[in-house]
Amino acid sequence: MTNFTTERLIELFSRFSSVRVVVLGDLMLDEYLWGDVRRISPEAPVPVVEIASESTGLGGAANVAHNISCLGAIPIPVGVIGEDSGGRKLLEKMEQTGISTLGVFVERSRPTTVKTRIIARHQHVVRADRETTRPVDDSIVRRISNFIAEEIKQVDALLIEDYNKGVITKSLLEQVIPLTEEKLCTVDPKFNNFFDFKRITLFKPNQEEVEAAFGIKIGTEAELLDVGRRLLDRLECEYVLLTRGAKGMSLFEAEGGMTSIPTVAREVFDVSGAGDTVIATLTVAMAAGATVKEAATLANHAAGAVVGQVGVVPVTREMIEDSIFNPPKPETRE
Repeated sequence: MTNFTTERLIELFSRFSSVRVVVLGDLMLDEYLWGDVRRISPEAPVPVVEIASESTGLGGAANVAHNISCLGAIPIPVGVIGEDSGGRKLLEKMEQTGISTLGVFVERSRPTTVKTRIIARHQHVVRADRETTRPVDDSIVRRISNFIAEEIKQVDALLIEDYNKGVITKSLLEQVIPLTEEKLCTVDPKFNNFFDFKRITLFKPNQEEVEAAFGIKIGTEAELLDVGRRLLDRLECEYVLLTRGAKGMSLFEAEGGMTSIPTVAREVFDVSGAGDTVIATLTVAMAAGATVKEAATLANHAAGAVVGQVGVVPVTREMIEDSIFNPPKPETRE
């Protein structure tokens, strides 16, 4: 893992404000119902949550864009919403946070993806999803492709965030990835389309996704190294960053070996949105001139900071700096 000097961190952070990133993917609205549990329902053996407050947040690719914005860079999110209250709330939330909505397209026949979480005493009780996962209409694919073809000329990177909600299709990838030959292109995949992200810069799956894609279980370091090399070869990409939860991250380079990056999380309250934070931080840092190892280290600290919060929380430069320079003190035994 890369060690940062204060000077190097300041140098990289100072470049973030000039970084522009197109974020292509599944836009979502996160809803939160906050309350308390004092009794069990007489109707079924489930808790009764007395709701005290409600809030909304940006989810999916919109959360990636929010993270990029909070890091001081400029996101241009591209995706689809429905013509419904969820879509209107999502647009309003994006506008409130100063994020562009020019790349948000409306498809009347589909609902906006909305994830409603009920949280009681900092515990995630249940989540309800309203969504469809069918591919977006061909007319929307053409509009998205045309929009990116114009925007790519004036940005530093294309970040693809796939949640398998229908925006990312093989047809769309075949149109937009070739546009990034001279640009940074990073991908956060899901189970579908997994091997369709060819000739990109960096591929960031998690271990569960990799194991499902190859039909294996990673149990040893040799198996981990093997799957990393197989991904590099099959996707013809430069880097693979495999996130492994409590085991940290493993970085594979086409021109090098494997680098293990241990987790720096102090406490884990909620892992929601941590993957969004990782890919956002990676992309902004690399676009700002960080080496891939520097970018992965920053992303690791960013993830460690946000999992200590309840709900989907974007990262800031201050949170990363605090994680780097104020690590938790090792426990001592009396």
